[in-house]
Amino acid sequence: MKNISKLILGVCLSSSVLMTGCIEETLPTQVATEDQLGSSSKATEALLWAMPAYFNTFQILPSRQDYDWGYGSIMHIRDVMTEDMPIVYSGSGYDWYDSWETNKSQGDSYMLAQFHWWYYYKFVQTANNMIGAVNVETANTLQLGYLGAGYTFRALAYLEMAQMYEFLPVEGFSSVNSSGNDVLNLTVPIVKEGMTEAEARNNPRVTREVMAEFILGDLNKAEEYIVNLKEASKTLPHLDVVYGLKARYYMWLGDYTNAKTYARKAIDASSVTPMTEDQCLSTTKGFNDLSRWMWGSQLKAEDAQVKSGIITWTSWMSNETKYGYSGQEPYLMINRNTYERISDTDFRKKMWKAPAGSILEGQTPFIDDEFAEKLPDYASVKFRPNEGNMSVNNVGNASAFPVMRIEEMYLIEAEAAAHLNAADGKQLLETFMKNYRDPQYVCSNNDVAEEVVFQKRVEFWGEGLTFFDVKRLNMSVTRGYPDTNFFDTARLNTNGRPAWMNLSIVRQESDNNEALVGFGNPDPTDFYKPWISAGE
Repeated sequence: MKNISKLILGVCLSSSVLMTGCIEETLPTQVATEDQLGSSSKATEALLWAMPAYFNTFQILPSRQDYDWGYGSIMHIRDVMTEDMPIVYSGSGYDWYDSWETNKSQGDSYMLAQFHWWYYYKFVQTANNMIGAVNVETANTLQLGYLGAGYTFRALAYLEMAQMYEFLPVEGFSSVNSSGNDVLNLTVPIVKEGMTEAEARNNPRVTREVMAEFILGDLNKAEEYIVNLKEASKTLPHLDVVYGLKARYYMWLGDYTNAKTYARKAIDASSVTPMTEDQCLSTTKGFNDLSRWMWGSQLKAEDAQVKSGIITWTSWMSNETKYGYSGQEPYLMINRNTYERISDTDFRKKMWKAPAGSILEGQTPFIDDEFAEKLPDYASVKFRPNEGNMSVNNVGNASAFPVMRIEEMYLIEAEAAAHLNAADGKQLLETFMKNYRDPQYVCSNNDVAEEVVFQKRVEFWGEGLTFFDVKRLNMSVTRGYPDTNFFDTARLNTNGRPAWMNLSIVRQESDNNEALVGFGNPDPTDFYKPWISAGE
């Protein structure tokens, strides 16, 4: 079989791609080729475990970039593109996500565009290897379960790519690119198992409608076959996750009736319940415990990420480490305006350091109170190092992070209901909040859907999901305002969805795929000017 990954992604980067060089592109190291497979379940099992392993793939770019650490990094990229994650930055040079925060170098000639494009198509190839290895007519029950997982992983990858790369309208920013082509509602090329070289080299971006049909086909097959998957590990998807992806899918399309239906199906099919206050705020198990989620990724001491010490999930997402990036600066914070809108009776507010003199000062549990004194106001303690170990990196880094939580399903159900009937959405939101987050909560917002999205922003801070809500609902990003805690060049305000949320396809792709020539998204770099206060 042809190595489609090599064809789609290219062998050697174009000299026009800044900061890059030549690379010999191969399949992910964990993945066997189809020619090496027989009909045995052991062979297909290797392909099964390659998929969750790919969440934590490490250093896929030709030169070291400290944002190159897999799916968690993609989540972080999406988060810093919203208004909910300010970064303390003093010019130290340690913040490798600075360009995504400030809308710099976002065009198709930069390695930044290369990273997320490569990551996702290698992800697709890993799933394609699984799908292509199983013949439905001859497969045993075990292999059909593996096939269901393959379709689920591929659906996840394409659903996220479609939302990240689809060009949606932006106030004052044209969908007609520099080649004169209108790319409105174009997503990405579809790469399937068994594609030929000729097909791969002339593979256009597809419309939202074509992509939606393809993803739904994968999800329907996943739903059919996943029931045969007997592996209990939460690093693999199960039927509740397939339903959860369908709920996300229908939210993307604005089909709120189906979104509500599948969110409830996911809740009913799942064995987990929303995390409690003690679980969320635990200094040893706070958001690093795979057992509490529908789907997640688990890092182990022997993983290359963990061994790197600093190029891994905990290093970047936990402020409470003595060895990681975020523990030294850049610190991760919540937007001051977002924080102040959270009710003081909502326990989630304790996941960020309260300002001095506020009612919640001193109520956030820290691993080490002395270490916590150097953290700025609004700094996060949501993601704890494994076992609460903030000193030994190969212990603290062997953590887990969520890919899908049951809380999302409750809030999708409430938001979808709010779009259909405000009273129903309000009832569902209040029930969730009172039962699981804030017993005194009352929804007083006349825009119930917006209120649900706000609660999602709080709930999934740092989990890479808010980006999708902002983009699909045409929401504005506001970072520049009096007493903001965003640094100067990140104080960007937009009218509706930001132009930078229509991600650029790396130019190297069109060098190897003629159908993409002239059909990239317009470059959003520097479209917005930073807000400046009246006193500056």
